[in-house]
This record gives sequence, C-alpha cells and structure tokens, in this order.
Amino acid sequence: MKPAALADAFERVRRQTTELVAPLAIEDYVAQSMPDARPAKWHVGHTSWYFEEFVLGREDVRRGPVRPEFREIFGVSDAGIPHPGVVSRDRGVLSRPTVAEVFEYRRRVDDQMAALLEGEFSEGVREVVVLGLHHEQQHQERLLADLKHLFSRNPLYPAYREAPQPAGAPVPPLRFVSGAGGRVPIGHGGTGFAYDNERPRHDTWIVPFQLGSRLITNGEYREFIEEGGYRHRSLWLADGWDALTAGGWEAPLHWVRQGDGFAEFTLGGLAALAPEVPVAHVSYFEADAFARWREARLPSEFEWEAVAADCCVAGTLLENGDLRPEPVPAAASGGASAPVQLFGDAWEWTASAYLPYPGFRPSGRFGQSGGRSMSGRMVLRGGSCFTPASHLRASYRHVLRPDARWQATGIRIARDG
Repeated sequence: MKPAALADAFERVRRQTTELVAPLAIEDYVAQSMPDARPAKWHVGHTSWYFEEFVLGREDVRRGPVRPEFREIFGVSDAGIPHPGVVSRDRGVLSRPTVAEVFEYRRRVDDQMAALLEGEFSEGVREVVVLGLHHEQQHQERLLADLKHLFSRNPLYPAYREAPQPAGAPVPPLRFVSGAGGRVPIGHGGTGFAYDNERPRHDTWIVPFQLGSRLITNGEYREFIEEGGYRHRSLWLADGWDALTAGGWEAPLHWVRQGDGFAEFTLGGLAALAPEVPVAHVSYFEADAFARWREARLPSEFEWEAVAADCCVAGTLLENGDLRPEPVPAAASGGASAPVQLFGDAWEWTASAYLPYPGFRPSGRFGQSGGRSMSGRMVLRGGSCFTPASHLRASYRHVLRPDARWQATGIRIARDG
C-alpha cells in the first residue's frame, strides 16, 4: 500500500467508526450489558490508544504520547506493555473520561497520525498502521454486536437506527453442492495483510463432501424449535445441553416470544420474524444440534475454505447499511453450481476447533497474535452483516467460545460426499 493510499485508508476507517457511533445518545456510550461486551466509549478510545501506543510512541516516530494517563483506561494487559488496564467486566463503570474528552483524544491522535502519514515513514510504521486499521475494523464489528446486545436488554427495545424490513421473497430450496476431495491448499498465501493464525499456507487432505447451497433461514430454524429441538437431549453435545439448561435457551438470542410465535430484536428495533432471512445469534452448540436434526453436520473450516477460495468477497456486509442478514438475492437463487451467501450475512460456525496450522509461529505483534486464543474455541468463516468488506478474505479465521451468541453467528450445513 503506497503512502497516499495508506493515509486514505486510515481516514476512511477512522471515519467509519465515528459514523457508527453517531446515532447514539450520550447515555448509550457508557453502559456495558455483559462482561464479553464493551461500552461504545471504550471502543472509541481503545482504537485511538492503539495508534498512540504502537505508532506515535515508536522510537522512529516519537510524536506521542497524547494522553498517557489513558493507558489505564483504554489499554489492554495482554498487549505486552507494563500496565494492568481496566478489567473487562468493569469498563462500564467508568464515567470518566467523559465522552467529549474521549472524542477530543481521538481527534488529537488523528491529527498526529495525519501529519505522520503525510511525510516519509518506515516499512515498520506502515505494517503497524495496517495492523491497527484491521484491529479497528474488528472493533467496528464488535461495537455493533455489543450495542445490539445492550439495546436488547432494554424492555423498550430501542432502535439503534431505523432500518427497513427485508422484502419477503421465496426462499430457494436448500441444495447440496459437491466439493471435490483431495489435497487442497489452506491459509493465506498472498502478499496482502493477514493475521498470523492464517499462516503458514499448507496443504491438507479432505474427502469429498457436500456443502449447503445457502445459509439456514429463520423459518427453517423455527421448524427445529417447533419440533422440539431444544427439548431433545439426544441432539445436543453434552456441553451444549449444559449451556442450554444453564442459560434457559429456547430460541436464538434476540428472538422474543410473542404468543405462539416469535419476534426478532434488530438494530432497527423489535420486528416481525422474517422467515426468509438467515438465522443469526446462535451458538456453536445450537448450530450443531440443528445440523444433527437435519441429518447433516457442520462443515470443517477446510471444506469451507476450499469452496470459498475462488469466490469474491461480496454479500451483505457492513457497507450494505441495513445491519441485518438479508434473504438470498433473487439473482443468486437459481440453479447455480456454487453456494451463495459465503461472505456476509452471518458468520458460519464450522466443526473445526481453533488450532494452529502446521508450522504456526505467533507473531506476538502488539497483542494481536491469534495464538493466545487457541484453547476451547471454535472457528467461524465468512463474515457477517457487521463485518467491513475490506477486512475479509477466504482465509480469515474468526473464533469464539462454543456457547457465544451475541455476535452475528449463523449456520450452513454439510454432508459427507
């Protein structure tokens, strides 16, 4: 990326974060709905702290610090810097610095960064800025998921911003598209940005398989519920049944029972459940149980990547603007030979535990190594309606605990070939 292009990318990503928080009232910035979520104010400050700490504070830059005392508020203890930071679950009790002070802090960091990017800088600076932009895009996605969870806890079901209901459309029948087996290359092999957990590129062996032609819809998932999917223990992994029991699950997160049916909470407020829309906010355990009910399974992450490797990153992503999954486009619902909705709409749970690739070496760069989470998590692929398009690629590995439901996570099923 040339210097001018990097400066443009920096301005674009930073502006996008600011635009995402623009609909918020001042009261919305501080609240934290659960330990895994972060207050909006913290996302705004933390993504600025990154550039202050790791770019402006470099020995070959020396333009910072801007507000060194904010390290204790917006820093993280696993970033290799000598301060503890605020415990995740306590970030919602920090009324100070004020929202105005955080945005002033952000403005000053941006001014310093703009001056830096207008001049000459080293390759090391370029790499850290690019990493920081992808780090901020991760927080843009988390910000939206966190806000949705926060607003869903409110009995008034407030809207983050108004959004149109998806147009009802016939759902194309679910088909299974054959995937060739054999030796396939897996992982990032290009020269562009990738996280360390996407490398090294290597060959793996897969047997012939069949991948669902589209994502599972709300309507199909409702059938699973109506036929006792949450009551039949035989469909569930042991840990999944424990999570169901402990959490009192009877439907996906953000489904709200109304009489004999359900409504769905969206960032546009409470809406009628749209049966043609891909189901979202289900855990790995729910996705796995649904697949068993359909006499199928979840795909491995390698099966998914083998199919997606030659596909363009396009679909219902953050730039779409509706911030919710969308039905299969009419133009893509015919007898296409390739699956649709591979990118966007909802992250797709895979059957793969999050493990290192052969020869993996953690980068340890600025708390961004994927190796820290390689225990007790499952891999998801494909992005969601909250994911920026430029943040994705076929080799991207998203990871969550198997009981996680607050991010926009969905289901694609597979079968042996």
